[in-house]
Amino acid sequence: MAYADQQMSGNKITALIIVAILHVAVGYALVTGLAYEAIKKVKEVTSAVNIEEEKPPEEPPPPPPPKQDQPPPPIVAPPPPISFNAPAPQVQTVNEAPPIPAPPAPVALPAPPAPPPPRFTPKAAVPKGNPGNWATSNDYPSRALREEREGTTGFRVTIGTDGKVIDCEITRSSGSADLDEATCSNVRRRARFTPATDGDGNPTTGSYSNSIRWVIPKD
Repeated sequence: MAYADQQMSGNKITALIIVAILHVAVGYALVTGLAYEAIKKVKEVTSAVNIEEEKPPEEPPPPPPPKQDQPPPPIVAPPPPISFNAPAPQVQTVNEAPPIPAPPAPVALPAPPAPPPPRFTPKAAVPKGNPGNWATSNDYPSRALREEREGTTGFRVTIGTDGKVIDCEITRSSGSADLDEATCSNVRRRARFTPATDGDGNPTTGSYSNSIRWVIPKD
């Protein structure tokens, strides 16, 4: 009985070993076949795609070494400064006044309308009678007569609208105050005028100028 058990155990072990060897052989065959197919596929892909290897950029050549035999450049000294006694330039300051702006152009104003023409011609005052009778030898101032003083007195009178003298002014003196005073006194008293008239024909004030010569009468 024991011998039979040992024999059965040996047979079982032998069978297990054989099975294991078969599994290893089958696995090796499978692995080998698959590896062969994979290598074949890789060769086909590699042969189909031409992969070019990228070349690294070329480095520039190094600069040539400096020549040791070439002598250094010579040192050139700057020329000596030239001194000369030149007169200093004279600077003249000119004070320029700022330009005066031109005055603005005058603006032409429209001319005023012309006044209407007068209906009557204005007239100046006119003496009535002879102006030589306004002063006579009887009117000679007694003191001037005794002192034998003579002269000519100029006068201007203002005439009112009634033709009478309303003012007398000495325009040129005779040199004697009494002769000048006698002139205006006699003219105021004796002179009569036709009054002046304006553009409407109405009487208006006017003026009149003349002179009286005082001469000592001869006997």
